[in-house]
Amino acid sequence: MVTITVIRTLLAVAVLAGAAPQQAGPRRNPVVVFETAKGVIEMEVDAIRAPATAANFLKYVDGGFYDGGSVNRAVRPDNTVRHDVEIQVIQFQSDAARRREQFPPVVLERTSLTGLKHVDGTISMARSSRPDTATASFSIVIGDQPEMDFGGRRSPDGQGFAAFGRVLRGMDVVKAIQASPTGQRGDYGTESLDPPIRILKAYRR
Repeated sequence: MVTITVIRTLLAVAVLAGAAPQQAGPRRNPVVVFETAKGVIEMEVDAIRAPATAANFLKYVDGGFYDGGSVNRAVRPDNTVRHDVEIQVIQFQSDAARRREQFPPVVLERTSLTGLKHVDGTISMARSSRPDTATASFSIVIGDQPEMDFGGRRSPDGQGFAAFGRVLRGMDVVKAIQASPTGQRGDYGTESLDPPIRILKAYRR
């Protein structure tokens, strides 16, 4: 015969089991959508392996800095300024009217530490000739570009660039932008898109 004590014990176990927190599933990386005049590009931001770079990029996305910005550079074999170490990328810029609002430069997360590589579709922060200078400008890599990794020759100091994610959808748009007309009227000489491709909106999905 079931006693009152046993019944109370079973009820207590049931209540505790119901109150136990669900075990969290695997952490998912954020996905960002860029709507451009050439089409839509969807990107996964690797907040796990490149947390500092990802956080910096997402601050600009969430703050609307890329809305009204542009893709103003397309590097390809027929127009490259540098023939010593050639790469293929397109480069994005935030809205020029908001440059004074930009956040301080982010510390370079080298590919030797993150384990990320500059393979086809990688998103990567642009930087000056010095490390730790990346702000809002970033590139999408077309084809594998190992010279952009740590130890590569594209950056004179060999520190490379900070890869921080990949294109999920829209590489056809990336390639269409890369193939767009370039001239010499922009900041990047013969690599300058003419006219630049407008960024309509950027947001988290």
